[in-house]
Amino acid sequence: MTIPADLKYTKEHEWVRIEGDIATVGITDHAQEALGDIVFVETPEIGRVVDAGEAYAVVESVKAVSDVFAPVAGEVIEINEALEGQPELINTDPYGAGWIAKVKMSGATSELLSDDEYTLFTEE
Repeated sequence: MTIPADLKYTKEHEWVRIEGDIATVGITDHAQEALGDIVFVETPEIGRVVDAGEAYAVVESVKAVSDVFAPVAGEVIEINEALEGQPELINTDPYGAGWIAKVKMSGATSELLSDDEYTLFTEE
């Protein structure tokens, strides 16, 4: 399981890459392994305003359908359109080509976990 040090994480297994006030978000390697082969991703609408912790996307695998929760509050400004035709990108590159959305943040990020905290959390 890969847990990059330059990202932040949630206890719901989402990751966040923060650049200025823009957060690129997706699900972790741990989450995609647990789900198995991803077959469909329902991305949020561009312009949607989300609260941290709100379900804003859906990932469907051969095993289950799972909500994806917004790790930060803000407005969805971009979605990963490649996932429409290639949902398996989340399996093959969860921290790169498998990102789900970009959010212009409007709130604090204090609830996010560091890579070390997330590692400990997944080991519990």
